[in-house]
Amino acid sequence: MVGDNAVFGVVTASDRASDGTYDDLSGPAIVAFLEEAIASPFTVERRIVADEQSIIEATLIELSNAGCAVIITTGGTGPAPRDVTPEATEVVCDRMLPGFGEQMRAISLRHVPTAILSRQTAGVRGSTLILNLPGAPKAIRETIDEIWGAVPYCVDLIGGPYIDTTEGVWSAFRPPHARRTIQG
Repeated sequence: MVGDNAVFGVVTASDRASDGTYDDLSGPAIVAFLEEAIASPFTVERRIVADEQSIIEATLIELSNAGCAVIITTGGTGPAPRDVTPEATEVVCDRMLPGFGEQMRAISLRHVPTAILSRQTAGVRGSTLILNLPGAPKAIRETIDEIWGAVPYCVDLIGGPYIDTTEGVWSAFRPPHARRTIQG
């Protein structure tokens, strides 16, 4: 709905960050991006969880049920045995959006040849869009800066709140027939 306060979930999947071995830098990088890119009112719910599929699934369900329009995960998208974020996402989603993962890998391949190993994905649970981003803050910004233009319209299509973006690199793309104005 136009003018609604959007809620974003930010989930860091990392054994070491969840047990305090090191500080989570990826979650704050996502929050910093949201603060730059979104012009409409929003709040953020952050979670740091271990690389356990059942815990990640429960966290995604909790945040979706709490009304998050978008949940952005970081970490756990590689080929290592404990990298299970894509599996958790696929279990909780009603529908997968493979175009996001394809585009994120294409973006990352311009920067590092190992991006081919990434299993980034996205899907929809009810009226929540779930995006799996890589774990490194630099890689997060490289990918999210380029895919963000499609996120607000996707949220429109699944029945979420209207997300207004700041002008510039993060400007939302909406087809002319889908444009709305913020009333206020």
